[in-house]
Amino acid sequence: YIANQPNLESINDNEVGFYVGLKNLTVVDSGLRFVSRHAFVKNVNLQYINLSRNKLSSLSKKPFRHLGLSDLILVDNPFKCSCEIMWIKKFQETKFYTETQDLYCIDDNNKKTALLDMKVPNCDLPSANLSNYNITVVEGKSITLYCDTTGGPPPNVSWVVTNLVSNHESDTNKNPASLTIKNVSSMDSGLEISCVAENIVGEDQASAELTVFFAPNITFIESPTPDHHWCIPFTVKGNPKPTLQWFYEGAVLNESEYICTKIHVINQSEYHGCLQLDNPTHLNNGAYTLLAKNDYGEDEKRVDAHFMSVPGDGNGPILDPDVYEYETTPNDLGDATNNSNQITSTDVSNKENEDSITVYVVVGIAALVCTGLVITLIILKFGRHSKFGMKVHGEVKGVGLVDQIWLSLQDCDNEGPSSVISNDDDSASPLHHISNGSNTPSSSEGGPDAVIIGMTKIPVIENPQYFGITNSQLKPDTFVHHIKRHNIVLKRELGEGAFGKVFLAECYNLCPEQGKILVAVKTLKDASDNARKDFHREAELLTNLQHEHIVKFYGVCVEGDPLIMVFEYMKHGDLNKFLRAHGPDAGLMAEGNRPAELTQSQMLHIAQQIASGMVYLASQHFVHRDLATRNCLVGENLLVKIGDFGMSRDVYSTDYYRV
Repeated sequence: YIANQPNLESINDNEVGFYVGLKNLTVVDSGLRFVSRHAFVKNVNLQYINLSRNKLSSLSKKPFRHLGLSDLILVDNPFKCSCEIMWIKKFQETKFYTETQDLYCIDDNNKKTALLDMKVPNCDLPSANLSNYNITVVEGKSITLYCDTTGGPPPNVSWVVTNLVSNHESDTNKNPASLTIKNVSSMDSGLEISCVAENIVGEDQASAELTVFFAPNITFIESPTPDHHWCIPFTVKGNPKPTLQWFYEGAVLNESEYICTKIHVINQSEYHGCLQLDNPTHLNNGAYTLLAKNDYGEDEKRVDAHFMSVPGDGNGPILDPDVYEYETTPNDLGDATNNSNQITSTDVSNKENEDSITVYVVVGIAALVCTGLVITLIILKFGRHSKFGMKVHGEVKGVGLVDQIWLSLQDCDNEGPSSVISNDDDSASPLHHISNGSNTPSSSEGGPDAVIIGMTKIPVIENPQYFGITNSQLKPDTFVHHIKRHNIVLKRELGEGAFGKVFLAECYNLCPEQGKILVAVKTLKDASDNARKDFHREAELLTNLQHEHIVKFYGVCVEGDPLIMVFEYMKHGDLNKFLRAHGPDAGLMAEGNRPAELTQSQMLHIAQQIASGMVYLASQHFVHRDLATRNCLVGENLLVKIGDFGMSRDVYSTDYYRV
């Protein structure tokens, strides 16, 4: 803001250029007479200029042409009626300032005239018109454009051909002005060409897009890379859009649901895509050729693809045949026939001898094992009658430890629980495991895993955190569900911890009633053996935990790396951030509208849900060991669930120190 400066007569180049963030400029009641053409070239943010009550007799439009002004106030300046200030009249009419700004000028007779009523002969806005607004040319040819201009005073004409690669020359001394483009390059396709007419009143511009037709050119093709699917990437340029055809080993490749061409990005006349293959096998190895063709020519490029080695040839890993299912074709049968013809009779006889020896060895080992089992059973069954003495008044004379235990169990059948306690030698051990058999009376009290400590019997239930879970112990409906990798489509990253990254994804074919659902995908970054064991243990554990306030676990994906766990997606993230976002000081951190603060009843509802989940965990003899708000997730309608089992301890041991 500048005021009452009679010695301030001009604003010259770059005098306000240092104030690049300047939005409002006011110079009033001063002696300003001149504004330089480049005065505001660096002040592109200017929106308001007030030059009222100065000594301006004329003012060019050029200092303001690049600015997006909303207000330009020029009242009480001694303007002279001339064509140089006609642009102010046009600007005033455009901005509807007639009610708020009264501008006047002094004519040749020294009379004061309203600027809106000013009339100057031969003073009009210029206009520009192109001879052709649909510019099409074939690559290598030449083309000439014409621009016809009108206006008073006669406007200056210029061509805007920024980034034009082709050779060109222009003639603006004649009307119409001309532009000749020679040996047009395909790189200029889609370029905008403009003709600009400008005089002291204003300017006008006419533009057209240059379209260049040219033959296809495959600028990039590369060996296949594994992604969600295998992909042979390529880039093709051509106009009009070329048709694409793939060949495999010289024969036309018929595309299908499992092998198809995908175009991912289109940039003017350039197409980026890939040949997508879903679970290819060694049968898909070979040479792939891409042919691109349009009305102006064609181009082809070849690439060799190797997806996997032939199973069992010793040059690569033998993969699970269930992962790569394919139908047998006549060519497959023919290859098998040719290979079989190369096997000699000597090879066949050697193979039969090896098979015979293997059978004999297996049968011999089985016979030895069976014999040993029979002998052991005979000793256990009949050995005690001839080896040990007789029982007198609850004591056993001359028996070993194994037989004392057997006789004690026999006493349980006849005399009740009190006879479990045997002689002094045996009772010295404080811990006795009760047999899982149904004929033991104590098995009905405390379950099959009951333990006797002295005279007290305590039931023990194995916690999956500390004891392995065998297949026989798992419920039949709680085996870990395996999800195909091609059914998981990643959308965006949600976060990252020590275990790996967490993504929002779409999962297909997970629920029969829904084609796809949103899920949270947790990846395993560490591929060590211990990490993989922890991964499988946690998956087995999560499968057995099923409750409305425990985060639902859908399954795992172990096809390749990284290993993936799939959970239900909780929209509002972890409870810690949710509470902070809806706390009493949330308004200080919120960028937009302040979120509603949680009420006491809502917080009590959250606590009740967490307590319900913990009651369930306790009923399963499970200790979470890291229950915190950061390990609870919030869904829609204030639904809260407990999450992060197992690996969560590793995550937050590092996350506490992240910045």
